[in-house]
Amino acid sequence: MLPKLDEIRLGVNIDHVATLRNARGGAHPCPVDAARLAVEAGADGITAHLREDRRHINDADMANLQALCLELGKPLNFEMAATRDMLDIALATKPHAVCLVPENRTERTTEGGLNAAGLHNQITPIARALAENGSRVSLFIEAVPHQIEASHQCGAQVVEFHTGAYAHALDTGEKSQADGLLQAMRLGAKQAARLGLEVHFGHGLTFDNVAPVAAIPQAKELNIGHFIIGEAVFMGLEPAIAKMRRLIAGARKINI
Repeated sequence: MLPKLDEIRLGVNIDHVATLRNARGGAHPCPVDAARLAVEAGADGITAHLREDRRHINDADMANLQALCLELGKPLNFEMAATRDMLDIALATKPHAVCLVPENRTERTTEGGLNAAGLHNQITPIARALAENGSRVSLFIEAVPHQIEASHQCGAQVVEFHTGAYAHALDTGEKSQADGLLQAMRLGAKQAARLGLEVHFGHGLTFDNVAPVAAIPQAKELNIGHFIIGEAVFMGLEPAIAKMRRLIAGARKINI
């Protein structure tokens, strides 16, 4: 059964508020303050990635973000690598959701999806421990059939499809490639839903490219961060979130 087309959440990733803070050191701008403003502006949840090198969000941020989300009654989506050290932090933090992502210290940003098929034996016990601790488990993957099936086998409740390649193809004028990737995400969303997996999308989404992804009927959540934080420099956080929500809502109406 397909979800109602108006049922879609916007998670706002506040990592790059911490990036700006860390560029100079000190306490400002505060990512926790940004998270509060994002929720007040209409975000349905907050996403933050605790990287192993702590290049933006740090341990104290995650603890404070969880406290804020509990206070506001909003979910925290804790992105992390599938490692024992990160698992221990997530178990102590007890976020609403944990999204396992690939991580490479030399990358500027996440470059692709997690190899759920190849890392089954590593991911499965981590996913089990997180679920038993009360967190919903998501795997950040490419929209390809064997990775979707592997995510189900690993015990995930959610898959988040990596939209970065789609966004990059549009940025470089490769429309046919972007169309192919979008079709793969549409088919992947159907497969995931048949397996009982909730479907999310994220990475590289902007005002210009979000609508076709938001229009995918199985989409339940979009996680968008870098673009919203960047636009907030020019137009403010509340107007940036409000405009993104309008575009997402408009895309859902197209399929009604």
